[in-house]
Formats: sequence, structure tokens, C-alpha cells
Amino acid sequence: MAIVLGENQYGKAENRLVRIDRDGERHRITDLNVSVSLSGDLADTHLTGDNGKVLATDTQKNTVFAFARDGIGEIEAFGLRLARHFVDSQPSIHRAAVRIESYPWARLEVAGKPAHHSFARSGEGTRTALITYDGERAEVTGGLTDLTVLNSTDSEFWGFPRDEYTTLAEVTDRILATAVSATWRFATAEGADWGKAYETARACLLDAFGGTYSYSLQQTLYAMGTRVLENVPELAEISLSLPNKHHFLSDLSAFGLDNPGEVFFAADRPYGLIEGTVRRDDS
Repeated sequence: MAIVLGENQYGKAENRLVRIDRDGERHRITDLNVSVSLSGDLADTHLTGDNGKVLATDTQKNTVFAFARDGIGEIEAFGLRLARHFVDSQPSIHRAAVRIESYPWARLEVAGKPAHHSFARSGEGTRTALITYDGERAEVTGGLTDLTVLNSTDSEFWGFPRDEYTTLAEVTDRILATAVSATWRFATAEGADWGKAYETARACLLDAFGGTYSYSLQQTLYAMGTRVLENVPELAEISLSLPNKHHFLSDLSAFGLDNPGEVFFAADRPYGLIEGTVRRDDS
């Protein structure tokens, strides 16, 4: 029986990059986590330890920071620049994947006015991008993570199968909360307005979550995905991962108190995890 090397890749993970754009007195901050992964003709380093075709991960890190000196712009465009550079400049590298997380900062107010150079990390979710390039074709996926949302009513869950292990009560009024993680794939890697697509998709996710009377988190997922595709024509599909952040009504009867849907225990685990993809049907 022969033993052979299978698929492999390597890279520099989680390069923490902060750039300050100093446009006069008004500064702008870009805070990124950039991970690079490369694959290709790399069998020699695994089989014999010959590193002649291995672009050092330290070089990859340096490239990320050097490219940032020319400006970052939209993270999808920055990732495309990096991915194409690694493949086109290194004969042994046949595919590059660049994953980026962009952390939001909000401008502070000083004396009632927006500050020029003071910021606070905001809780609006983390923007993400994944760019792959194989020398001929590039693929761009945008998205976001950790966008925490909650509806305090207008959510039900009932009509599910019951067996000998079912203890969950049916409810016609519940809290529905989740931390949205979404990725959306662009139909083409060229010509998209990355920033507008992100802002529109994020707004659509929020609008659909808040505006959907929900009978299940699955129904809400489909409504959110549909709303994004209806309003961002550059996208081919969107995938969503929605953990159900359960809120259980706290029993206060031992203290002689009622609880008319006001006091809840917010459980962090275990949790239901609802995932799905909504795509365009071109048939």
C-alpha cells in the first residue's frame, strides 16, 4: 500500500493590521485581521524538507503590511490585490486564499461634536471577506459575523413533532434572538461596489429580521436571505448561520412573585443552530 501526500496548504494567519488615514485633522481607522493561505507545487518541502518553493510565512506577513502602505480601501479589493500578487509572483503557488475580518470603530463625540481622532470599538458586527485566486479565476465572498439582534415579541414556535423525549412546550409569544453570521458570494470578482453591497446587505438583514413575524428561526433565515438577494443584484447566493440565543422565563413563584414575561434567564449553551443558503435559481 502506497502512502502519498494529500491536499495541503500553508500561510500566515491572523495578521493584525491597523491603518490610520490622516486626511488633515479628521482621521479614519481601518482595523483588520488578515489571514493568508497558499497551496501549489509544495510536495518537496513535505517529502524532503527542500524549501526552494516555499514563500516564507514571514514574507507573507510583510507583504500584507507593505500593501497596506498604498492604502486599503474596501477589504474585498485589498484581498484581491494580495491573492493575485502571491499567485502571479510565485511559480510554485497555484492558489491563494485571503480571509479578512474588519472590526468597526465608531467616532466619539467631544462637546457634542464628532471627534476628529477619537474612536471606540462598536458592536455593529464584524465585516468579513474571503478571496480566492488560482491564476485564472478569482472568487469573492463578503459577509459579517457577530451581528447580535433580538425581537422581544412577534415570534412563535409550535406544531413540531412530539415523541417520548419531547419536553419543550409550544409557545405563541417568545423572545427571538441570534448572532448573525452571513457570507454572500459575488457573481463576479470584477466591477462590484463592495462597500455599497455590504451596507445594503447588512441593512436588509436587519430589516428582514425586525420585520418578519416569525414562526421559526428557519423562516426568518429565508426571509433575511431573500431580502438581501432582492436588493443586491451582484450577489449569487447568501449563506446564514443563526444560533438561537434562548431566553427562558424565570420562575419566581418561590419568592411569591409572578413573572408576566418580564424576567428571563439568557442561556449561552446548548443552543439551536439554524443554517442555510438562499440562492438565485437561473433555471
